[in-house]
Amino acid sequence: MIRNTIFGKWYKHNIHKWIPAYALLSLIACFSFNSFVYWGTQILGKNVYHYDLTSSLDRKVPFMKEWAVIYVVCYLFWVFNYILISRESKEKWYRFASADIMSRIICGIIFILIPTTNIRPQVLGNDAFSQLVRFVYHTDAPTNLFPSIHCLVSWYCFVGIRKSKKIPLWYKIFSCIFALLVCASTQFIKQHYLIDIAGGVLIAELCFYITHHTNFYLVIERFFDWIGQKIFGANYYDE
Repeated sequence: MIRNTIFGKWYKHNIHKWIPAYALLSLIACFSFNSFVYWGTQILGKNVYHYDLTSSLDRKVPFMKEWAVIYVVCYLFWVFNYILISRESKEKWYRFASADIMSRIICGIIFILIPTTNIRPQVLGNDAFSQLVRFVYHTDAPTNLFPSIHCLVSWYCFVGIRKSKKIPLWYKIFSCIFALLVCASTQFIKQHYLIDIAGGVLIAELCFYITHHTNFYLVIERFFDWIGQKIFGANYYDE
């Protein structure tokens, strides 16, 4: 029998009501694995040929620097909605987290096999929007474009709550609209192609479907159970 730990007792009384103990480690793992795949594949593909998949339709989409606000603010949207999803139930969370991790594995494979890039416009001006776009361009290199992780994660933020009985309808509608706005922002600031949106959304839906029609999620759940019970204690972790 694994005893309850000091950290487990502290966590239950201070953080558990916001983020369930069973979800904390896997939440951290989801965001960490996302970074590992994104930056790791960039390092691996640093000196390889990158394909430019820009289409004639992509060239007709106007550059609108104001949309950089949506592109950046969505990071807060991701954190908030992932925490909401983690509060649904242990099973629902691990099905979702397994889909999330699976989608990054698929993205990583595609990033290695089909490295992509594009030519971004020169941003002139010193206004806040121009500076924000330049910040995005500086921190987010024009690589690993297909599929768009920005679109994938934002769509997951809607998919994970769309059938929830705990989340009000107005917030589900908001999450769907905001996810679509994020997809639009990737086009208007010329960070992605149109095909990147489709790739991100389709991979999100595919992985979500798989983990909700198989027991694959149990592999991920058991792994984090093993670690979590050592950190939190069996009783606190399972609640």
